[in-house]
Amino acid sequence: MSVRVFVDGGAGTTGLEIAQRLGNRDGLELLVLGDEQRKDSAARRHALEQADIAILCLPDDAAREAVTLGADLPVRYIDASTAHRVAPGWTYGMAEIEPSRREEITRARFVSNPGCYPTGFLALVRPLVRAGLLAATTPLTINATSGYSGGGKARIAEFEQGEKPPTILRAYGLGLAHKHVPEMQQHAGLALPPIFAPAETAAYRGMIVEVPLHLSQLTPGTTVDQVHEALAEAYLGAPLVTVASLTDSAAMTGLTIERAAGSDRLELFVFANPKTGHLRLAAALDNLGKGASGAAVQNLNLMAGFPETAGLQL
Repeated sequence: MSVRVFVDGGAGTTGLEIAQRLGNRDGLELLVLGDEQRKDSAARRHALEQADIAILCLPDDAAREAVTLGADLPVRYIDASTAHRVAPGWTYGMAEIEPSRREEITRARFVSNPGCYPTGFLALVRPLVRAGLLAATTPLTINATSGYSGGGKARIAEFEQGEKPPTILRAYGLGLAHKHVPEMQQHAGLALPPIFAPAETAAYRGMIVEVPLHLSQLTPGTTVDQVHEALAEAYLGAPLVTVASLTDSAAMTGLTIERAAGSDRLELFVFANPKTGHLRLAAALDNLGKGASGAAVQNLNLMAGFPETAGLQL
């Protein structure tokens, strides 16, 4: 029998990209409501009754409403909003973040899809905290730039249809209270919220997330090699995450925002100056791929018993 998947909010950027990855796949039946029904609670309830798994591509309040609508149903949820990323009872759907997480996602009824920026940050930081190389009390800074599609349909229209040409780079989140910060702090296992400095650029999709460090911020005696080894060991065998060698990273002269654009990959780098002890940990991903739709499909595959990378763009 086919697994029936309801994409609630399928007309949005994330929902459309999920549908592309799920289209024409054997063993799947995709349920998407028409424009006249997608805000109709009765129609959404009926779709939830028919579905085995619902993927919520909705604003936070609507995502909470969707869970309430199906509270008495056996339907399982993948929530791509921020509504449940630090909520009790929800499994954080980043398969690579902990050794046990894949199995937990496989069994879970409620899975919260990670945010795009947190995916890059957590991939870099969580293995170092878990390995004891980075104390949970260490103050951290995140410098990150995303393609403008991360702002949703309104922001896309502003860039593509506005009278003025799009800006090359726009820093935002200047109030230092971005909604991704609690997610980053909790799932990295940090005692302090990191300082998050996001920006967007004129590229449609793609993302770079950087965490600058000095070796003095790490456990005494920690070397660049140990930092790299902790990351490489954490993602050994992970089908969507690669860690560049120190040699390859040292040979690079630049890292573009579009390096992983159009894919569901996550690429990690350790740039270092051993003489000064300076490190730049960097993650390249697609904000619409591994940062959103690709991660949702990866979680769906795990929950439904499909190969983890089925339908993904490698």
